[in-house]
Amino acid sequence: MNFEKKIVVTGGAGFIGSHVVRRFVTSYPDYQVINLDALTYAGNLENLKDVEQGANYTFVKADITDWDAVRNVFETYRPDAVIHLAAESHVDRSIANPTDFVLTNVLGTVNLLNAFKTIWKDDLAAHRFYHVSTDEVYGALGASGMFTETTPYDPHSPYSASKASSDHFVRAYADTYGMNTVISNCSNNYGSHHFPEKLIPLAIHNIKNNKPIPVYGKGENIRDWLWVEDHARAIDLIFHQAKAGQTYNIGGHNEWKNIDLIRLLCSIMDRKLGRPAGTSEQLITFVKDRAGHDWRYAIDASKLKAELGWVPSVTFEEGLEQTVDWYLQHEDWLHNVTSGHYQDYYANQYQNR
Repeated sequence: MNFEKKIVVTGGAGFIGSHVVRRFVTSYPDYQVINLDALTYAGNLENLKDVEQGANYTFVKADITDWDAVRNVFETYRPDAVIHLAAESHVDRSIANPTDFVLTNVLGTVNLLNAFKTIWKDDLAAHRFYHVSTDEVYGALGASGMFTETTPYDPHSPYSASKASSDHFVRAYADTYGMNTVISNCSNNYGSHHFPEKLIPLAIHNIKNNKPIPVYGKGENIRDWLWVEDHARAIDLIFHQAKAGQTYNIGGHNEWKNIDLIRLLCSIMDRKLGRPAGTSEQLITFVKDRAGHDWRYAIDASKLKAELGWVPSVTFEEGLEQTVDWYLQHEDWLHNVTSGHYQDYYANQYQNR
């Protein structure tokens, strides 16, 4: 089958990546979408069961830190574009083992840049490399102000330092080799298919099972929450419409203290589960604060609105309702992830063929 465009999406079995893959597979039947994922603990092919039989979908198991594997994928498929989401992303894990974050987020990004540069060395300007990053590269904010695309980088954790480094490499390859690159920096995402080590799915799982809900410090840290479906829509717009060399911040216009978020989630869960109001709040357990814990993040996404017309489609309350509904309706998915059984899906679906 001849495709209009071939796109490699790295990390496409992960939380944000699976939403991007699904959107591109269903919205652009003339595009071949090649999902390149190493299937580490957070990569879950069950996230894409609804599109895995699509004629324009291809899965390739490969680790972006493996140069030979990356080069082979690019030589085999000769993708016209890359949307790079594969990353180690959990701050706590980066504090425990920073080297893994350097390898995946820095070396892995450079491997992709080199492979892409090699196959399109005579026509780099016509082929897009889209790097998806985070607002954590900017550091932390005080009580006022917002991150803009020109905010100086000031990472405070091994995770954010590794992402800042990868951003710099992408810009350096654009300046040095003339690559057609774009970068987006997003705020905290939430929604369906989120690995339950992160705050919202962890809290949903623990509330449902009457387990303690761990909250760092006093829960005063503030985050801007972005619904993952809105993020995928923004990536779609930026990929297709942004000028080369541009950076866009993507935020949800939803600043919440962690403790207020958890209390709202407890209220929603009590209502959904038919429990007396206030029941789930009794599960809140304050724990020792994370090392180097940034106090506040807030994204100014006005450039994305002004240039590409993007705004969030839901309020946080609406998005959180939908998120809770999804987890309660997909208890099998949550069980498979928390038990580790989701890893059997790859073996059954692909390795045993």
